[in-house]
Amino acid sequence: METPSTLSEKDLKIVNSKKGLEALLRLNRLDVKKSIRNVKYEKRLEKLQEEMLILQQWVANNNKKVIILFEGRDAAGKGGAIRRIIQHLPPRAIRVVALPKPNETEMGQWYFQRYINRLPNSGEIVFFDRSWYNRAIVEPVNGFCTKEQYRVFMGQVNEFEKMIQDSGIILLKLYFSITKNEQERRFKDIITSAHKKWKYSAVDRKALTLWDEYTMYKEAMFENTQKAAPWKIIKANRKTNARIRAFEYILDKIPYEVKDLTKIKHQTYRSIIEGDK
Repeated sequence: METPSTLSEKDLKIVNSKKGLEALLRLNRLDVKKSIRNVKYEKRLEKLQEEMLILQQWVANNNKKVIILFEGRDAAGKGGAIRRIIQHLPPRAIRVVALPKPNETEMGQWYFQRYINRLPNSGEIVFFDRSWYNRAIVEPVNGFCTKEQYRVFMGQVNEFEKMIQDSGIILLKLYFSITKNEQERRFKDIITSAHKKWKYSAVDRKALTLWDEYTMYKEAMFENTQKAAPWKIIKANRKTNARIRAFEYILDKIPYEVKDLTKIKHQTYRSIIEGDK
């Protein structure tokens, strides 16, 4: 355990603050270093959330339209990242889209049709917790689409995204990347949690055994779907780091006014998380 003599004066102030003591008490075992890291994470998150409000107001005031896709393997932390990003945004100004499997009517439609119906209105930001890229990975791996349907999708998706952007919609694509061991650890946590076990699906149960198949389709997706909108790969083994990186990427890429670069590019926090992968 860290002792007072091994901590900097700044870290001691954090530990002795109200937030520092609360962070210590929330841990299962006394870990001063972890509590300091948690406090710094919360402070960094607050600054980014403040900046996100400025971005959202720019979107609303200028009738902009924004789509942000969150993709990744099961249990990669997509939903948790979205929740932190939208935590203080006006509910009427944003939407989170997490579609269930298509119904009979939707299965007979053009594949992109049900996603078109969820595109943003003027002044709105839409977050997709999984998106049309289900057909790039999840569906072919699990046999939910035919080889021909997969081929057609891969042939159309770049043009579809170009049309979206040509119409004035800002499109960002984030992929949360975790290791096989981390996915297994998170599944165990979900299964044993009274509050999370509902998340564990039949698709999840097969995810680890199909790891290599997921990897093959993921790599094909990266190789073939960068033309209209590039992917940002977020290393997500540590959830807090992934949330910060996703936040920073969104704030950096969307050209809102007035952008506070000191909040987006926080070198002190960056050195902390890069040294704690």
